[in-house]
Amino acid sequence: MGHHHGHSHSHATSNKKALFWAFILITAFMVVEFIGGFLTNSLALLSDAGHMLSDSAALGLSFVAIVLGARKATEKKSFGYRRFEILAAAINGITLIVISVLIMIEAVRRFMAPPEVQSTGMLVIAAIGLLINIAAAFILMRGGKDDNLNVRSAFLHVMGDMLGSVGAIAAALLMILFGWWIADPIASILVSILVLVSGWRVTKDAANVLMEAAPEGIDPEEVRQSLEQLDDVTDVHDLHVWSVTPDEPLLSCHITIDGQGDPDRILRNAHRILHDRYSIEHSTIQLESGSGGCPSPHGTCN
Repeated sequence: MGHHHGHSHSHATSNKKALFWAFILITAFMVVEFIGGFLTNSLALLSDAGHMLSDSAALGLSFVAIVLGARKATEKKSFGYRRFEILAAAINGITLIVISVLIMIEAVRRFMAPPEVQSTGMLVIAAIGLLINIAAAFILMRGGKDDNLNVRSAFLHVMGDMLGSVGAIAAALLMILFGWWIADPIASILVSILVLVSGWRVTKDAANVLMEAAPEGIDPEEVRQSLEQLDDVTDVHDLHVWSVTPDEPLLSCHITIDGQGDPDRILRNAHRILHDRYSIEHSTIQLESGSGGCPSPHGTCN
C-alpha cells in the first residue's frame, strides 16, 4: 500500500509541473495575443486570445485543484478540497460561454462593414501562437500521468487552441493574398463556436457532479442487477451512485440477504464487483436479513 501511495505522489508531482509550465506559456502568450489583436484590429486574434484565456483559466484552475486536492481532509471537510476543481470548472465554463457570445455579436457587426486588418502582424502573432500551443501540448503529453482528468481536459483545451491559431493564420493569409477582410470575422466566429462548445461541455459536466448525478459510464440499474445476482442476496435497494470528482465515484446501498448467507463473504463479493466492474473504490453497504430488514423494498431503514 505504501508503494502505491509513493507512486501516485510522483504522478501528482509530474502533473503539477506539466500544468504549471503549460499555464505560464499559455498565459504569457494570451496577453501578447490580446494586445496584438487590438493593435492589428483583428477580431480573429482577439477571439483566439479569448480561447487562450479559457485555456489559461483551465490550466490555472487545474493546477490549483491539484495543489488543494493534496490537502488533507479534515473532520468537517471529510472529502478534503477535491470538489474545488468542480466549482472552478463551473465558473470557467460559464465565463467561456459569455466570452464566445460577446465575440459572436462583434463578428456579426463586422460582417456588415468589415474593417481593414493589419494582416501581416496578425499572421506573425497567430503563427507564434500555434508554436506556443504545440509546446504546451507537448509539455502536457510528456508530463501528464495517471490519466488525470484535469491534465486531460487541459490537453483538449490546448488542442482546441491550435485550431484557433490555424483559423487565424488562414484568415491572415486570405487577407494578405486576396484582401478578403471578411475572413477575419468568419475565423472569429469559428473559434467562438469552439469556445462555446467547450464552455457548454465543461459547465454541463460540472453541474452533473454538483447535482450528485450518477457518473458517466455507470448505470445504477446495471449495478443493482449485478449485486442482486450474488449468492444469497434477495434484494438491493436505496442504491445511490454519485461522485466527488469525475474520476472518484462513490456508492451506498442496502442489501437484503437470506438467513443462510455468510454476511462477510457477501460483503467481500459485493465490494469486489463494485471495484472490478465499475471502478468504485468507496462504497458503504448496509446488510439486512430478510426478516429484520426494511419493511418496504425501496424504503430507508431507520
